[in-house]
Amino acid sequence: MSNIQIVDTERAPSALGPYSQATVINGMVYTSGQLGLCPETGEFAGESAAAQTEQALFNLECVLSEAGSSLKNVFKTMIFLSDIDDFAAVNEVYSTHFTHPYPARSCVQVARLPKNAKVEIEVIAFV
Repeated sequence: MSNIQIVDTERAPSALGPYSQATVINGMVYTSGQLGLCPETGEFAGESAAAQTEQALFNLECVLSEAGSSLKNVFKTMIFLSDIDDFAAVNEVYSTHFTHPYPARSCVQVARLPKNAKVEIEVIAFV
């Protein structure tokens, strides 16, 4: 594992379990899922899926920056929703952070997210 760089920044929430915010190997950044938590308080940025999406993307930008990357270098996103009915609200926020050509993306509804979040997002990017 010596060639894997661990990414850790205080600008994004700490991991809620035994995992890293991101890892970098061979010029690729693999992030863990980010919730819409404010790193300063550990609380959600808001109750809505839109507010949590905005914060999750901000957190991802901070993690990517620490890894030497950015949202502009993302080529794959995975979005997990507690309610698929939030799909449109999430897309509206998402579209303000990503432009054409868009990253490949998966978006699924899950039974439950940590801390009862509405949204969790993870990405893969190049450095």
